[in-house]
Amino acid sequence: MNIVLTGSLGNIGRPLTETLVNNGHAVTVISSNPNRQQEIEFLGAKAAIGKLQDVDFLAETFKGAEIVYLMETMEAAGDMFDKSVDFISDITKIGENYKEAIERSGVKKVIHLSSIGAHTNKGTGIILFHHNVETTLRQLPDNISIRFIRPVSFYINLFSLIHDIRSKGAIISNYGGDVKEPWVSPKDIAAVIAEEVDRNFEGKTIRYVASDEVSPNEIAEALGEAIGKPDLKWQVIPSQQLLDNWLSIGFNEQVARGFTELQESQGNGSLYEDYNQHKPLLGKVKLKDFAEDFAKAYQRE
Repeated sequence: MNIVLTGSLGNIGRPLTETLVNNGHAVTVISSNPNRQQEIEFLGAKAAIGKLQDVDFLAETFKGAEIVYLMETMEAAGDMFDKSVDFISDITKIGENYKEAIERSGVKKVIHLSSIGAHTNKGTGIILFHHNVETTLRQLPDNISIRFIRPVSFYINLFSLIHDIRSKGAIISNYGGDVKEPWVSPKDIAAVIAEEVDRNFEGKTIRYVASDEVSPNEIAEALGEAIGKPDLKWQVIPSQQLLDNWLSIGFNEQVARGFTELQESQGNGSLYEDYNQHKPLLGKVKLKDFAEDFAKAYQRE
């Protein structure tokens, strides 16, 4: 099939592109970075260089595609330390661009990388834009089928803990404890998307993706063992203190407040209400596998 992918060659895009090309599909990868063109072509795909904010570019690139894969990231809107960016508004606008480009191009099948928490517009903080984009795409006509992929928290987000582990000797957050929560590897997400490409999905449906279910304390134990700090603890501090910490290092205020609220929803379980009613089969990459990658990154920094 002729498939167009957004997301460039990121943590999901690279393995997804490799898999789809190996499966015999004709793949076009959209990237805003001209320097990515050679890498994309080396993988056997076609590069389309342009911005998600350019609806004319999207509509032209989508033409002739049997499936388009859509994703939106905070990086597409700007730097998290840029205090002038309204991430939720800007990414919501990208969703509107996607909708218009799909209507103009005639695409009939869409796979959209959304997120856990997209089931609600309450209490999810910075990831509210995923709910907004899902809502926009659901307005497309009934003859356009959409598979909404909702991954849970990414293991790779845990790389951001390295600084605190080095400087404070602990993992610092506004929630913690022994309640298990789901985490996912980009490799498992890519595998699920590739699987959906070869399925004949119809309507507008949802699929969650998760790799493992572990508690904050189990994460601290696994990462600590991997980096040679078996006594590493997951330390809980008040939300206001966490927010003040993030604002003090220069985070965009919407980002700082948004991540604080998001982590509160992890701690009180509200983020996982819909996930718990539609639990998927867990993927291949477990916490112990990621811990090995974490240890390599920890040693490099």
